[in-house]
Amino acid sequence: MGLYKLPVRYEHDPRMNPQKILVLGAGRSSSVLIDFLLDHASDNQWLVTVGDMDLSLARDRVNGHPHGVALAFDITHPEQKREVAHFDLVISMLPASFHLIVAELCAAAGINMLTASYVSDEIKALSETFEKNGAGLIMEMGLDPGIDHMSAMKVLDRIKGAGAELRTFETFTGGLLAPSNDDNPWKYKFTWNPRNVVLAGQGYVKFLQEGKYKYIPYQKLFKRTEVIHIPEHGYFEGYANRDSLKYLDAYKLRGIQTLYRGTLRRTGFCRAWDIFVQLGATDDTFQMQNVSEMTHRQFINSFLSYNPNDSVELKLAHYMNLDMESEEMYKLKWLGMFEEELVGLDKGSPAQVLEHILKKKWTIQPDDKDMIVMWHKFEYVEDGKLKKLQSYMAVEGEDAIHTAMAKTVGLPLAVTAKLILQGKLVVSGVQIPTERSVYEPVLAELENHGINFTELETN
Repeated sequence: MGLYKLPVRYEHDPRMNPQKILVLGAGRSSSVLIDFLLDHASDNQWLVTVGDMDLSLARDRVNGHPHGVALAFDITHPEQKREVAHFDLVISMLPASFHLIVAELCAAAGINMLTASYVSDEIKALSETFEKNGAGLIMEMGLDPGIDHMSAMKVLDRIKGAGAELRTFETFTGGLLAPSNDDNPWKYKFTWNPRNVVLAGQGYVKFLQEGKYKYIPYQKLFKRTEVIHIPEHGYFEGYANRDSLKYLDAYKLRGIQTLYRGTLRRTGFCRAWDIFVQLGATDDTFQMQNVSEMTHRQFINSFLSYNPNDSVELKLAHYMNLDMESEEMYKLKWLGMFEEELVGLDKGSPAQVLEHILKKKWTIQPDDKDMIVMWHKFEYVEDGKLKKLQSYMAVEGEDAIHTAMAKTVGLPLAVTAKLILQGKLVVSGVQIPTERSVYEPVLAELENHGINFTELETN
């Protein structure tokens, strides 16, 4: 016997033959996605099942909705894997490492699938199986990646369609605090996976600048930033994402002079974050000793030279060439990095310990509001003249559940699911949303939900 059953009201009414949607993962980024699907379920005759290892979390997301079902779901469980075949569409909000399992099941069963995560070579290899079985998988259908692809391609295709020569494309996205809730000196809190924030940028960064291939090692990344002014929203600083070069083909940009993808933070963030990088506090390659007895202060001190006569603050300031009253030192003090407070972990790598400390101050609170900012810059030659264009978007969250991050990650998935189930979008094989047939209808509907881009020509 399978574990999944239609609710009784469907089993006893032969007229009710709902399209069945499975959302795997009920975490923070799923809130707006699930709300959208449930809000549209009655009009479209959908049955929305939310599966999560934590049944109580799935139930909270469904919230007793008559067209929703909460299910304790483990995608690694052999019997539950077979349950995927019951559905018409699967949306995976699981950690990235589980997407391949879901994709293999959907490809074999001919079920359409969506996810916001990056496409991998292993999943890309399933494209032929999806195609053969009359189904498709769109990956990178969230915010970044997702909205960035679609909004950029809309402009890039228009520029190329006009016969212009594209010279430069730069794109930055940031998940930040809304200005009204900007109550800490970092002007930042976690709005997505904290672990990914702590590990961001590790490895080598690759991009193209003025026709030259450029590389930045991790230890230099947060020193190599640029200041970006976004009209109506002020000044930000951007640091480079890991590999911009893979988008030369994804965006059909071979021959472009500059291609740069990056992340936005408020000004001053990167200089302070670089202290953790230089100390080695973001290292995830080894386990620290005596973590269960470690305090915040001892954590910082463990990366500094031994000197019983100097304070931890003085040693750090000297090591990093900082003034004791500098903005960077103040940011660290605000985080409680020098406090004799127990970390609260039994074991962990430096990165895991740092993450745990940061969560104490950087966790979104019920009355906090976040903000997503996205900015593109295009330079191109048209009719012999160099033209410059900016395209930008900002979205504020409502509260700690219905965040701007959840909205901008979840709505592209939800809107795409709606278009597929209504037969307005046909998906075949494994793809990302860079084709006009995908991005045009999705962006058009996202505008109805407050996700709008402003274009501005500059000198």
